[in-house]
Amino acid sequence: MTIVLYDYFRSSACYRVRIALNLKGLAYQAVDTSLVDGAHQTAEYRAKNPQGFVPMLEVDGLRLTQSLAIIEWLDSHEPEPRFIPANPAQRARQMALALTIACDIHPLNNLRVLKYLGGPLALAQAARDDWYRHWIIAGFDALEAMADPDARFLGGDSPGVADICLVPQMFNARRFATPLEAYPNLVRIDANCASIDAFVRAHPDALKG
Repeated sequence: MTIVLYDYFRSSACYRVRIALNLKGLAYQAVDTSLVDGAHQTAEYRAKNPQGFVPMLEVDGLRLTQSLAIIEWLDSHEPEPRFIPANPAQRARQMALALTIACDIHPLNNLRVLKYLGGPLALAQAARDDWYRHWIIAGFDALEAMADPDARFLGGDSPGVADICLVPQMFNARRFATPLEAYPNLVRIDANCASIDAFVRAHPDALKG
């Protein structure tokens, strides 16, 4: 099986997929697809992925897009370790936690939104940074209340899809100087993930120094 990941080191969605591939123990070839340089908007790339987003995963000719869809496919193809529980109630809880990040925080703060705020809307950098932190805080307030204070991970005893989404968002929160004192559970869980090699190797610093 040949796996190719169209990747950008600082993309949260790509970061999720790198973590998932590493946890599954799957080797892959990364193709740098710079969002800053516009590599995701070239005609060649959009012919493969009409949405023009990263990540995209190619597996023996099969093209997969959207990070959570890719993670779900990986769970189906390589069942262990499992990211999305089989139990319906546990599955719903994990997906609710993951989607709080992937649907309610991340889309408001991704690069194309920030470019629009700074371009057509002409918001100053300080205002854009305030926007970014506002939506992280709104999401983290909910996640902190939803987290089990006795569990090692959002996924329970082992990392799940919610943890795969949380870690990149914690990286973003720190990058934009978001205060984290109100989120002891999230900080603790993030630290537990950081002790696992699969998360360490997926970190943007591991790719770009």
